[in-house]
Amino acid sequence: MTTPAVSVLIPVLNEEAHIRETTARMLAQELGDEVEFLFVDGRSTDRTRAVLEELAVGEPRIRILDNPQRQTAAALNIALRAARAPVVARMDAHTFYPPDYLARGLERLRRGDVVWVSGAQLPHPVDQGSRSVALALGTPLGTGGANFRVAGEAELEAQTGFTGVFDRAFLEQVGGWDEGWPVNQDSELGARVGAAGGRMVIVPAMAAGYVPRSTLKGLARQYARYGHYRAKTSRRHPQSMRVSHLLPPAVTLVLASAVVGPRRLRRVARPAAAAYGAAVAVTTARVARDEGWEEAARLPAVFAVMHASWGAGFLSGCLRWGPPWRGAARVVAQQLRELTQGATTRR
Repeated sequence: MTTPAVSVLIPVLNEEAHIRETTARMLAQELGDEVEFLFVDGRSTDRTRAVLEELAVGEPRIRILDNPQRQTAAALNIALRAARAPVVARMDAHTFYPPDYLARGLERLRRGDVVWVSGAQLPHPVDQGSRSVALALGTPLGTGGANFRVAGEAELEAQTGFTGVFDRAFLEQVGGWDEGWPVNQDSELGARVGAAGGRMVIVPAMAAGYVPRSTLKGLARQYARYGHYRAKTSRRHPQSMRVSHLLPPAVTLVLASAVVGPRRLRRVARPAAAAYGAAVAVTTARVARDEGWEEAARLPAVFAVMHASWGAGFLSGCLRWGPPWRGAARVVAQQLRELTQGATTRR
């Protein structure tokens, strides 16, 4: 048995409705070298595993592994230990990768000076609900996938990546994925990779589309978890914190204070809440100008759910693990330096 060039790590759980299409897309990757696909099933309660076993008949590139913990980071580590290639790639079942995704990532790794190659994270709507979220993410008020968007053809330095292709030896050196992070594990891993001297880049041609949530309830649950574990990441790795991580909890506190705070606090919070509402209104109007009011009508609700859920999740994470004071102080100091430098330059 020859050693593959790339081992692809794929966590799956209850994917019966989409697993055939997902597998077909992955098997269609245009890679001249040998590749293996390690599907790690979190003990699905539907026919996901049975379908995978059917697909594996006569397809030696497919391997099926068991994930009793039913958690993404655990699945990735199980696959990492079982992988046979010197390069590993993480792929998600609900993401649409370009056919040369693996080939481009492998080629960039082989050129050296990087240990993690990723593509931009682009929303790929499949219905009206997910389209509304995609429109929101395409604006400056968007939170999440919009942070990974890059334009042009030049690669971009990054602190983390959306899935991606990895130097396996370096990944094992930093300990793989931390199983204390059921979500936000890529950001946590990125902080450790950077601290260990690893370089990460985003290659625009490797942009991959993911399917956003279709309902406000699903969006709220997703973003609350993102914010919750972002607080844990920021406390564990202060250098990973960005000013964008402080904005949603600030919005949540302002909105809550404007409604239920003491009278004196309400007086202070309400102008800030009005400014937030104005920013949402202006952004919605701009989208409506390009897409029409019918498309833009749900945006205020999407923005409110996205920001308030992420912010509330972050604040609950601060209560659970403690506030990320060092990270916040670092961000504030950096903003003050930039303001001072800007004022000096204008003189």
